[in-house]
Amino acid sequence: MHSAAILGVSGYSGQEVLDRVLRHPELTVVALGSDSLAGQGASALDVRLNGSLPSFVPNDEALAAGAEVIFLCLGNERAAAVEPPDDAVVVDLSGVHRLADPAVAAQYYSAVPGAWSYGLPELFSSEGPLIANPGCYATAALLALAPLAGALDPASVVVDAKSGVSGAGRELKESSHAGSVLENLAPYRVGSHQHAPEIAQALGFPVCFVPHLLPVRRGLLATCYATVDGDARGLLEAAYVTSDVVRVLPEGVAPELARVQHTDGAEIGVFADEATGRTIVVCALDNLGKGAAGQAVQNANLALGLDETAGLRLSGVLV
Repeated sequence: MHSAAILGVSGYSGQEVLDRVLRHPELTVVALGSDSLAGQGASALDVRLNGSLPSFVPNDEALAAGAEVIFLCLGNERAAAVEPPDDAVVVDLSGVHRLADPAVAAQYYSAVPGAWSYGLPELFSSEGPLIANPGCYATAALLALAPLAGALDPASVVVDAKSGVSGAGRELKESSHAGSVLENLAPYRVGSHQHAPEIAQALGFPVCFVPHLLPVRRGLLATCYATVDGDARGLLEAAYVTSDVVRVLPEGVAPELARVQHTDGAEIGVFADEATGRTIVVCALDNLGKGAAGQAVQNANLALGLDETAGLRLSGVLV
């Protein structure tokens, strides 16, 4: 068994990571970090958690617990201040280590130096024990577009994405109140969202990206429009032919939130727009699953040399 510590476990992504670690055949929890719940038993987070789990401790204490793998489920500022232990695999679910260019990172996060690698397992092999978990929007856009990057006309790429309210985190905000979200659909951070440079960094060119807030709890759908010089479906199928996590759907079948919610899988649909000659690639995933906690556990599995899908929720993914 490998020991795991989770910092920021009381947030949405922290709770989702905990759920997967508890189901994991080769991980065991040695520390639960939460500054707000420190000193309380695990049932303070969820009454279904029994007495076999350790009580909550401050995040700094959880960091120093000697765990083999550490999940940072913290806000950007707090994650930026963490000094990773030398002998641990660390997966950071915040955004502070995703952007390699310090000048670009400074516009969106704290510019943090360090040997962090970008961990999107189907597309980029992370190197070393410090892994920056991709953003949820970036994950969906890159799964849809990265296998096509060499065949794309960069000026043609548009990513129209929509996510459930859990993507905004657990902290109270007026924009995520029920009165603002229900019976509504709204774009936000248009032209300035922090996942846009993350997508550009991976593709090698900027794209037009517009996120929207959906009146649902969880789930994310990205519709990507582009001019492709080549067989888009063939390139995508070849990229994911061996994947247990990402599935390219049969021709004419569209991805749906209902099929990916509460799972760590992703669905991709490929369509041709006969009127314009453009290709439309749609990717659906759970923003808390493949877009956050599921991908973090997947990254940890690879770093520890374990089965890539151990602990993941993939029962909802058709095979």
